[in-house]
Amino acid sequence: MEEQMTFWDHLDVLRGSIIRVLVSAVVMGIGVFFLKDWLFDIVLWPRDSNFPTYRLLGAEPFQLHLINTELTEQFMIHMKVSLISGLLVASPYIIYVLFRFISPALYDNERRASYRLVGAAYGMFMVGIVVNYFLIFPLTVRFLGTYSVSSEVETMLTLSSYVDTLLLMSLVFGIVFEIPVIAWLLARFGMLKHTWMSMYRRHAIVAILVLAAIITPTADIMTLIVVSLPIWLLYELSIWIVRFTNAKEQQESEETDERTEDTATAT
Repeated sequence: MEEQMTFWDHLDVLRGSIIRVLVSAVVMGIGVFFLKDWLFDIVLWPRDSNFPTYRLLGAEPFQLHLINTELTEQFMIHMKVSLISGLLVASPYIIYVLFRFISPALYDNERRASYRLVGAAYGMFMVGIVVNYFLIFPLTVRFLGTYSVSSEVETMLTLSSYVDTLLLMSLVFGIVFEIPVIAWLLARFGMLKHTWMSMYRRHAIVAILVLAAIITPTADIMTLIVVSLPIWLLYELSIWIVRFTNAKEQQESEETDERTEDTATAT
């Protein structure tokens, strides 16, 4: 029989997990740091009209010129982007380490549900980052970077502003794409019904259009539709997931009631 772990034993295991997480992120960050040309070719690609999204939408040729205004700015941005990229590269291993620490405290059914939950949340977050990079951010940076109130005003976009906007929007859309996962959790706990979501679909569409207009403040209706479409699809996917979850919960509840009635009759 295995000896039960004490509080200090758990603390040692936690410390080891945290050290592995930090080391993996730092090692990957250092590796990415030395791939500077490749890394910033990807980061800076959306500022050029040769980016695939612009070609598909038939956008007019343009190119944003970035400037540097501080002595240490480029080096610090290089370090920041490398660290965040390394964190993304190491994220599967980081999730594995953290889940390995938590999973012994879970029952078998909870562990299976956690596999699906963590996998879905991670996958949707990464999809959100990809959608932002190839769709949302390019449309935003093109409009805001080329917008001018007067021909007398020259746009001088800093590297720091560009990179910070990209990172922030990637985080935001990674979170936005968690909507189906959150909807599943709420439905699993009986706090959300698909009938409610269907009833308020029109309100949701209006809210999505408003959100898309804020993200890409442009009068181009095509751009507004392109940005709104993935968010609307997320909402529709959430309705389907909640409907399936509600039906499954109802079926399990009915089976439990039947077993209870059979037990009471037999007694």
